[in-house]
Amino acid sequence: MSATAAATASHPHILVFPYPAQGHMLPLLDLTHQLALRGLTITILVTPKNLPFLSPLLSSHPSSITPLVFPFPSHPLIPPGVEHVKDVGNCKLEDPLFNWFNSQSNPPVAIISDFFLGWTQHLATRLQIPRLAFFSTRAFLVSVFDYIWNNVEKVKCLSEVEFGHLPGSPVFKQEHLPSLFKLYKRSDPDWEFVKDGLLANTKSWGYVLNSFDALEGEYVQWLKTHVAYDRVFNVGPLSLIGPDVSDRGNSGSSSDLNDQVMTWLNQCPDGSVVYVCFGSQKLLRKEQMEALASGLEKSDTRFIWVVKPGTTQQHVEGFGVVPDGFEQRNAGQGLVVKGWAPQALILNHKAVGGFLSHCGWNSVSEAIVGGVMMLAWPMEADQFVNARLLVDDMGVGVRVCEGADSVPNSDELGRVISEAMTEGGGMKTKAKDLKEKAFAAVSHGGSSMNDLVRFVKELGQLGR
Repeated sequence: MSATAAATASHPHILVFPYPAQGHMLPLLDLTHQLALRGLTITILVTPKNLPFLSPLLSSHPSSITPLVFPFPSHPLIPPGVEHVKDVGNCKLEDPLFNWFNSQSNPPVAIISDFFLGWTQHLATRLQIPRLAFFSTRAFLVSVFDYIWNNVEKVKCLSEVEFGHLPGSPVFKQEHLPSLFKLYKRSDPDWEFVKDGLLANTKSWGYVLNSFDALEGEYVQWLKTHVAYDRVFNVGPLSLIGPDVSDRGNSGSSSDLNDQVMTWLNQCPDGSVVYVCFGSQKLLRKEQMEALASGLEKSDTRFIWVVKPGTTQQHVEGFGVVPDGFEQRNAGQGLVVKGWAPQALILNHKAVGGFLSHCGWNSVSEAIVGGVMMLAWPMEADQFVNARLLVDDMGVGVRVCEGADSVPNSDELGRVISEAMTEGGGMKTKAKDLKEKAFAAVSHGGSSMNDLVRFVKELGQLGR
């Protein structure tokens, strides 16, 4: 073996391809950090708009991680919502990537790409290298996707869908299934492309999941059995092993905000604050903002409320607008943050005892890591599935509302927040227990760490 070949074998080159939405990118960047720490050479595909998210990674690994900046043709500013997965076409990106690959002196030995980018399975087949599907979400959702996309016509006709082949035989209402499936239109070329991409994931060489065995080991085992090989790697919660928790998801906000939030929290009693945030995508309409504001006020509970700013037109229509006088009236009780907030830091602060959330998987994972109970308001995507896990299966949360267009009753909302924060001892205890299990999973000898080691070993074999 030549010296160059030996170097290549010891540092396999991997192409990492995140889907350009924050909830998908962050966990894959956390995984990329771990791969770089273990000696892999990585090229990471990124859009110009999302390049700032790579800053912590690139500064931590300047010699082993290289960004490959590709503007997505026809869609340079892809909206971040999951329903826009169909905007990421394959015909315009596959050939440039194929040509880039063939121009490399040390081309990648594998592709790790987001599950929304199932078309990269075809690219990998053309390149004659393995492709691993990265799931930024939980194992159970992967199992649900597998069934519903393989049985579209049957499932579409049902008001309730029973997954009798899965552990526990769970049943979900049609309206609680993932949004992509509900939006799917048969024979529409864009939606057929989405369906084909999601089905292509089942042909991938392996699965990488952002979950941990103590949370849902039975579904991980089902996947291993169902896909007929052992290359299912359950390596979460990835937020615990990323490069920098304090800046997670920040693409340009100042550290002054972190200081302001932490100073405010330091003055609050342990477990007394409810953190309110609906992720990087969801903008509440006027009636929802008013009901939520009133509910927080009536709960008589300390709070941090992160409000996503909308466009000028959305602001005029009342989307994301905090009601007049609310901040002044509640200056002692709460803090309103407009824009990005250091969510992982907040959830790990001892003053925070609850998280009112849409139950996106990144938020769920960060809540588990913070050991806080959830006040669930699922709206779309996989959020109903996640809320079921938290409230019904794990007992670490309570529902406060459901549906993207629902407006909660402010009296009832205030009562539920107050009771959960003052009397939810059982939920809080279970949340702390789940946190310990999450930390154990990523510790030396833990289930997720063992899977990460096994994953890196498999990738290392490809470089030989």
